[in-house]
Amino acid sequence: MSDVISDASLRLAGNSPSQKKSFHVSGSPFALLLAFMFALMLLSGCAGSDSSKDDTDIWSEAKLYSEATDKLNDADFAKCGKYFEKLEARFPFGPYSQQAQINSAYCYWKAQEQAQALVAIDRFIKLHQGSESLDYAYYLKGLITFNDDLGWLGKFTGQDLSERDPKAAKEAFESFKVVVDRFPDSKYAPDALDRMRYIVNSLAEADVIVARFYYQRGAYLAAANRAQLVIRDYDRAPAVEEALYILTKSYEKLGMVELSNDSARVFKLNFPDSQMMITGQRVKKERRWWQFWNK
Repeated sequence: MSDVISDASLRLAGNSPSQKKSFHVSGSPFALLLAFMFALMLLSGCAGSDSSKDDTDIWSEAKLYSEATDKLNDADFAKCGKYFEKLEARFPFGPYSQQAQINSAYCYWKAQEQAQALVAIDRFIKLHQGSESLDYAYYLKGLITFNDDLGWLGKFTGQDLSERDPKAAKEAFESFKVVVDRFPDSKYAPDALDRMRYIVNSLAEADVIVARFYYQRGAYLAAANRAQLVIRDYDRAPAVEEALYILTKSYEKLGMVELSNDSARVFKLNFPDSQMMITGQRVKKERRWWQFWNK
C-alpha cells in the first residue's frame, strides 16, 4: 500500500532647513558614542535581514518543484511539505500548482502535521473537483483523519481505535465512502473499503465499551439503550455479540423477563457457538484495520 501512496504522491536621508541650527559636537566623546551606537544598529539590522532571508525566494518554479521532490524522495517530509506549499503559493497558476497542493498534504501527513495536511487537502478538494487525482485526494484525506498509529503507548497498553474519540473515525469513514461510491473503479477503492469496515467495527466496539460501563455500574436501562444502538447501527459488526449479551442481561436485571428471553433467542440464533452467556466473556481476536475479517 505504501508503494501505491508514494506513486500517487510523486505524480504528483538629507537634512531639512529646520535642522541647520543644530549644534555640532564633532570630535567630542559624545559624538563618538553616538557614532558607535549608530554603527551597532546598522550591523544588527543587517544581521537580522540576513537571518530572515529565504534562499528559495530566488528559485524558479522548476527548481522549487525539483528540490521539493528530492526532499520527498529522501523522506524529509517536513521540508518537502514546506517547499511544495511555497511552490503553490508563489506560482498558483503554474503547471505544478495542483500537484504541489496534493504533495504538500501528503508530506505534512507523513511528517505527522495533521492540521496542516488537512488544510492542504481540503483546499485541493475545494478547488479541483474536476481533477483526475480527486479519488486519491479523498483517499488521502481519509488516511490523514484515520490515523490508526496509536504510538508506543497505545501498542504497550493494547489500545484499540475503538477506545479513542470516534469523531475522527467517522470523518475518515466519510472520506473513504466518497472514494468507494464516486470512484468504484479507483485503485484506492478496495483499500478504502477495507478501512471502512474496520472503522465500522471500531465504532461498534466503542459503543459496546460504553454499554459495558453502564451495565457494570448498575445503569441497566442506559446499558440496554446503548446496546440497542449497536445492534441497530452495526448489525454485522463482531461487537453485536456482546451487545446482545448486555441487552439480555440488562433486561433481566430490570425484571423485563419477556424482553430478556427474546434477546437471548436472537443471541443463540446469531451466535450458536458462543459461550458468552455462560462465561460472560467474548473471545476477541487481535486485529488491525487490515484484518477486518477477524470476527
